Amino acid sequence: MPTPSFLSPSGRQLGLAACAGLGLSLIGAVPASAHSIAGAGLATGFSHPLLGLDHLLLLVGVGASASFISSTLLLYALAGAALGSLFGLSGGQLPLAELVAALAVSLLGLLILRSRRQAGAPPATLYGLVVMGSVAVHAMLHGHEASGANSWWLGAFLASTLVVGVSYGVLRKLGTVWTLRLAGLLSLAGGVLALAQIEALRAVGAG
Repeated sequence: MPTPSFLSPSGRQLGLAACAGLGLSLIGAVPASAHSIAGAGLATGFSHPLLGLDHLLLLVGVGASASFISSTLLLYALAGAALGSLFGLSGGQLPLAELVAALAVSLLGLLILRSRRQAGAPPATLYGLVVMGSVAVHAMLHGHEASGANSWWLGAFLASTLVVGVSYGVLRKLGTVWTLRLAGLLSLAGGVLALAQIEALRAVGAG
């Protein structure tokens, strides 16, 4: 199957514009190693999205899915980030949220693989809702941890935008084969992270 042709020049411009604003809210770090550094400062904010493996993989997955399926998915990701952050900041909770966040990484990989087999144009709205929900879970957890300092948010904005933008741009140039390989890795990596969360929950229960 050739690389999808429905990404017009205007669509690519929309994707890049959305990518520039995506990092404003798309900062849903999950692992304890990333949670522990949620403090003020530009450098700390910049490192926050990069030190949580599942969050980093999610950002790559967002860029990959947007490059392979449609740049419009970046807008859905932005919406999910905004909704999830607000929900988290307001104290909203989701049972087993960290497990769901790990599975969200796999879901983005599977989404790309599913679109590969889709006959005709993929259902952008359905795929967009999947991306939005995946991002929202991560953003909700970030809302629980955010320091609120302007410099921290700026650092996180820059890092998240960098990861999504580079993933989007590089995979657009590399083409279908590399994106599909990455999708397979994301699917497996999310599963491994989910198993680690399950083991952690078992350990807590046993203790």
